[in-house]
Amino acid sequence: MNKPILQLQGLRTEFKTGSGWVTAVDDLSYSVNPGETLGIVGESGCGKSVSSLCVLRLLPEPPGRISGGEIWYGGEDLTKVAETRIRDIRGNEIAMVFQEPMTTLNPLMTIGTQLCEPIMKHQGLSRKDAMQRAHELLQLVRIPDAKHWLKGYPHEMSGGMRQRVVIAMALACSPKVLIADEPTTALDVTIQAQILALLKELQDRLGMAVIMVTHDLGVIAEVADRVVVMYAGSKVEEATVEDLFARPRHPYTHGLFRAIPDIDSITSSEGAPTRLEEIPGMVPALDAMPSGCPFSTRCPFVIERCLAERPILEEKAPGHFAACFRELS
Repeated sequence: MNKPILQLQGLRTEFKTGSGWVTAVDDLSYSVNPGETLGIVGESGCGKSVSSLCVLRLLPEPPGRISGGEIWYGGEDLTKVAETRIRDIRGNEIAMVFQEPMTTLNPLMTIGTQLCEPIMKHQGLSRKDAMQRAHELLQLVRIPDAKHWLKGYPHEMSGGMRQRVVIAMALACSPKVLIADEPTTALDVTIQAQILALLKELQDRLGMAVIMVTHDLGVIAEVADRVVVMYAGSKVEEATVEDLFARPRHPYTHGLFRAIPDIDSITSSEGAPTRLEEIPGMVPALDAMPSGCPFSTRCPFVIERCLAERPILEEKAPGHFAACFRELS
């Protein structure tokens, strides 16, 4: 079995609010192996992006802070290394594709200049050689007329092309770990499929570990090897993608699957519209978590024990973990 290239152990993050410190990520642990794709899935507000930002120490401090746990990479705990060291790792050994390319890219700088910056910093190339590498990167992510776009600006590009540029920037230094935070958000389905195929192809070519952060189970099914399901800042289920889709063992995961649109059941046999199932309620506010299971206020399988006691993550089947008192079929 491969040794994990990146491992989170008991990560805890907090944010300071008017009512004091509140927990955003609570005791999160996961690992990813070289060449593997780990999917992290959950609704907005479940802590997916916050935990990803912690890996590269990009969590704004204040108001946020890492208050516990460890992030191990290459024998180092990234929560404790000096700022100079994390800057060497950031964008070089561990890179991130952010959710919105228009806010990731600088509107006042050309695409070529923005691509050259990490190459010159981390690889020590001259501007001429860095520009040649930038040209190769744009070709790698299949941007047509790459030489022309080196002198172009982000606002001149389509959303799909900007996302490809962001991916090219993340791959500029051939990182060992790539964190992709909702890389297909706001893209149409055709461009989304192209971006996912491109990421998979580049992963196979470069041997990267990929952490795919998304709320879309369709994306997870397409690219992930293992899946971590997060709810209210905690991991509630973890399994291989095959096991998770075959038999989800947490009520929250059940709810996510029931909310997936099914083209065959959009209409009944009589042609009447069928309402899409939904998970009732909302993710609880950080300062108003239930005393028992965080999902108890929304769970259709809730029992009295759920209201008073928080379930721990247990192995329900070989390699399949869930934090639930019930044994779901």
